[in-house]
Amino acid sequence: MREDVEFATEDGVALRGWLYRPDESGGPFPVIVMAHGFSATKEMYLDDFAEFFSAAGFAVLAYDNRNLGASDGEPRGEIDPWQQVRDYRTAITWVSARPGIDASRVGVWGSSYSGGHVLVVAAQDRRVGCVVSQVPLISGYDNSRRLVRADHLAGLRAAFDADRAARYAGQPPAMIPVCYTDDPAEPCALPTADTHDFFLGPILERATTWRNEVTLRSVEMFTEYEPGDYLPRISPTPLMMVVAAGDHLTVSDLSLAAYGRANEPKRLLVLPVGHFEAYVGDAFRVSAPAQRDWFLMHLSKR
Repeated sequence: MREDVEFATEDGVALRGWLYRPDESGGPFPVIVMAHGFSATKEMYLDDFAEFFSAAGFAVLAYDNRNLGASDGEPRGEIDPWQQVRDYRTAITWVSARPGIDASRVGVWGSSYSGGHVLVVAAQDRRVGCVVSQVPLISGYDNSRRLVRADHLAGLRAAFDADRAARYAGQPPAMIPVCYTDDPAEPCALPTADTHDFFLGPILERATTWRNEVTLRSVEMFTEYEPGDYLPRISPTPLMMVVAAGDHLTVSDLSLAAYGRANEPKRLLVLPVGHFEAYVGDAFRVSAPAQRDWFLMHLSKR
């Protein structure tokens, strides 16, 4: 059973999403909190994971990040990783107080950018009893240097500085496309061909609130964000990391190296696919059951 929900952040922004409850009596149920990655909205396959987990006996809260999708917040398209981390924690607080939810059994799930967020949340918030991090961002600094050509870095830094000066003078924040539209050389936040194919492909029929633009400041904050630094602090909370071996967006070698810095209990699942393929097809059919079983193992009643 899925219902539309809305809850307020501590600073009064309305976040909107879906709350799934198992189609069974009983409870209270363990709950999994999930949000999507950089600019993505909940219709971009979060529902598939949420429905799968709910069928296994979990309540699931899946919501749009602030400034994106169905959620409120200004400026539109602003992606502040630390604000999104705080909103995850607010989401835990809100859903834990819902009827039929067992607040002592909370899991968090994230993918791509939010795959980095849940590493931070799990390390900081001991209400979290289990975490799954799928194709995560590990290091904004290192990852951005894989995505941006070396001879373009100086120009990007100059654009950041010019935007900062303009905002200080009272102008609105500069905007940049998430992905290129026709020309692969077009400046954009995520300049890979599979990003273009994913965001501008058939998914748009489902994700009607997605927009191909974010603030330039969002890209600057991306380059400064280091969620992988929190990996050693997650223990004793159980961590599952799902890595796509062919991932060149949140590059797989950074994720695999970072996994070694996490302490037990932990589990690594490597999928023989690219970044966006982790959400669908055979990869989903392998990964979703493994993730479900990880949550079942660690969020069962004691």
